[in-house]
Amino acid sequence: MKLIVKWLLSAAALLAVAYLYQGVVVSSFTAALIAAFVIGLFNMVLRPVLVLLTLPVTVITLGLFLFVINALMFWAAASVLDGFYVRGFGAALLGSLIYSVFGIVIDSAIERLFFKK
Repeated sequence: MKLIVKWLLSAAALLAVAYLYQGVVVSSFTAALIAAFVIGLFNMVLRPVLVLLTLPVTVITLGLFLFVINALMFWAAASVLDGFYVRGFGAALLGSLIYSVFGIVIDSAIERLFFKK
């Protein structure tokens, strides 16, 4: 149940990103659901490999390179999907930052909702 709620809220967050920032376009809620799934899949599979491969750069930049990796995951998801479009790397960077902020809020809300004491 927790996973489904997080997926639905992530799709809503993606629609909110598209609403707030014109560099990201999402055509429908269905496209947002698919895009949220693919972004989550890329973050689960590809992101750890990229973080490991770019560890020296990440250390030198004091972790700021992780923003670039997040943007690449966001941009890669947009490049393989119809109905989800990002207008370039700069748009992917800003869109992924906004999406990450929404993700933090979603994680906090889910934590409070499902793990009340």
